[in-house]
Amino acid sequence: MIEENITRVMEFILLGFSVQREIEILLFLLILVVYSLTLVGNVGLISLIQLDPHLHTPMYFFLSNLAFVDFCYSSSIAPKFLETLLTQHRSISFYACATQLGFFLNFLVLEMFLLAVMAYDRYVAICNPLLYTVIMSRKVCMQLVAGPYLYSFSVAFLHTVVTFQLIFCGPNAINHFYCDDVPLMALACSDTSLKEILIFIFAGFNMISSLTMVLVSYLYIVAAILRIQSAEGRRKAFSTCGSHLTAVTIFYGTLIFMYLQPKSNHSLDTDKMASVFYTIVIPMLNPMIYSLRNQEVKNALRKAFEKCYFLSLINIRM
Repeated sequence: MIEENITRVMEFILLGFSVQREIEILLFLLILVVYSLTLVGNVGLISLIQLDPHLHTPMYFFLSNLAFVDFCYSSSIAPKFLETLLTQHRSISFYACATQLGFFLNFLVLEMFLLAVMAYDRYVAICNPLLYTVIMSRKVCMQLVAGPYLYSFSVAFLHTVVTFQLIFCGPNAINHFYCDDVPLMALACSDTSLKEILIFIFAGFNMISSLTMVLVSYLYIVAAILRIQSAEGRRKAFSTCGSHLTAVTIFYGTLIFMYLQPKSNHSLDTDKMASVFYTIVIPMLNPMIYSLRNQEVKNALRKAFEKCYFLSLINIRM
């Protein structure tokens, strides 16, 4: 009966960053450039992998999935963030907020486990090179990708449903630039203990299990590389996983900084800036890392430019 008399919140206000209007415009321009590079970089990388037969290998199959996830991950946050910075229209409906949270959680968890799968792929390539094509068959690759997709969707759906089953009846100002679990829980009028337990269990499991898979894979990789006699052989072996190791270090380094520092060191502004980095900047960096540090991708990119240039010359002469 009491619950029926409660006026439920039907929209939220995203507070974003408490800065002057001039700084908001500069931030808008910066985020617009970063997001544009994210779209071009990830869509370009997917297209390049699809068009070049030399890149039709398990490693690039996983990389194209990572590029797709980065594209979607950034797109779940950046457009609304850009809108609030440019127009100062900070309201977001109840259902749009739920949708944004669901997509954000889905692609965050998916990125974690895709990076872990890619670490396993590098382990097989370096530690079992003669059996690589047998172990990493097309069927196995599809299964290794399908698992994280199904798991991340299930986790995101569960968390989103539980969050928006909470009663929001008071203040509706979210102290963030997107809908996230923790600032939403701070606005709830009902008991959030179940949600807090779920966050603790799933966040811990996702971080520990995916990071353990990465670390164990790289322990075997490092051991295998150290057994190689020639310096040139060690360099070539390490170069095959250098891009992935860089991407993993940046991604998990940001998450560890965000979630494992003492509460006394936490600052809302610092957390927001870290969130900008791992939701918008990292999806831009990944295609750059794999393009600049990977000779096969650079060769494919050069061939694509040469082909476009050749076709343009033919069209001009005609």
